[in-house]
Amino acid sequence: MKRSTERILTTHAGSLARPDDLRDLLIARDTGRPYDHAAFASRVRRAVAEVVRQQVAVGLDIVNDGEESKRNFTTYARERLGGVEERALAEGERVLAMIYGRDALEFPEYFAGRGNMAGREAVCKAPLSYIGQAAVETDSANFKAALAGHSVTEAFLPAVAPGTIEHWLRNAHYPSDEAYLAAIAEAMKVEYDAIVRAGFLLQIDDPDLADAWQIHPTLTLAQYRKFAALRIEALNHALRDIPPERVRFHVCWGSYHGPHKHDLPLRDLVDLVLAVRAQAYSIEASNPRHEHEWRVWESVKLPDGKILIPGVVGHASDFVEHPELVAERLVRYAELVGRENVIAGTDCGLGPRVGHPRIAWAKFEALVEGARLATRRLWGR
Repeated sequence: MKRSTERILTTHAGSLARPDDLRDLLIARDTGRPYDHAAFASRVRRAVAEVVRQQVAVGLDIVNDGEESKRNFTTYARERLGGVEERALAEGERVLAMIYGRDALEFPEYFAGRGNMAGREAVCKAPLSYIGQAAVETDSANFKAALAGHSVTEAFLPAVAPGTIEHWLRNAHYPSDEAYLAAIAEAMKVEYDAIVRAGFLLQIDDPDLADAWQIHPTLTLAQYRKFAALRIEALNHALRDIPPERVRFHVCWGSYHGPHKHDLPLRDLVDLVLAVRAQAYSIEASNPRHEHEWRVWESVKLPDGKILIPGVVGHASDFVEHPELVAERLVRYAELVGRENVIAGTDCGLGPRVGHPRIAWAKFEALVEGARLATRRLWGR
């Protein structure tokens, strides 16, 4: 990955808004309703081209395809894994993963009615295999075509981590967590390798590394850390053939709007995050529950050669951060870990979570301007 050697570079966490008509096609595809396949493919190509153009126009340095071909960042993998079936949930039954499990114990009224995921759940019923070769190749081809004629510092494509897949894909086949995780990792390795082979940086999305603390509310801290270490071991095995400098790792505490009172503090998992075979680590750094955690880096040394991508604008509210605030956040991190080791990022994907796509782009404008202000302060120019 490129470093911020002359100025603070800018990027984001991945997911951007889908146009309304494309979203309708994605829903039809994912729910098994009839849709025009040729029209869908054409619409995805145009959406990727437009979202790349917008990222370049707003001044982002490291861009992606907006995940325009995916309804969301996790469930896309259902179509790319063989051995998966869907089943209807019974009345009142919840999906396997509740990323707000500890919060729900304290605030049950607030969370009442959440967690049904449209009444269906994915289940692993047979040996897992990767069957998404054509899909990932199409994603790569669309992204390459969209990048043609644009000048960007780098380009990345996201893919979901084995541990996060595990939380929405119920195991009804493998005899143990270890065997199940190994099977997910080996299947997803095909996608990870294909992204890097296509010439892009690979971003691993793993919000459930932190969310597992909420998803499993009875775990002690020691039990959680053992649980998380097993998932990181599986991920690292899947990344074994990819140079770490081609990998960036995104972890957050979930994109849901809610109290987040019982989120696990960064200090309790930062060493686990840094154990992932990646060069860059994208973390939440601006929402009200985690902004103070920049102080973790006062006592935790960022390993040599690594890069930190703090989220200096957030998805938790529709406020557009002031560029001066963005600059302050970036300077804090730069003074602790070194200016060359900081890239400005977002807490999570802005597209699905802020109130309107234009607000997301306004947040990107603030991010880019804030990075310029931080550059002046850190480099004196």
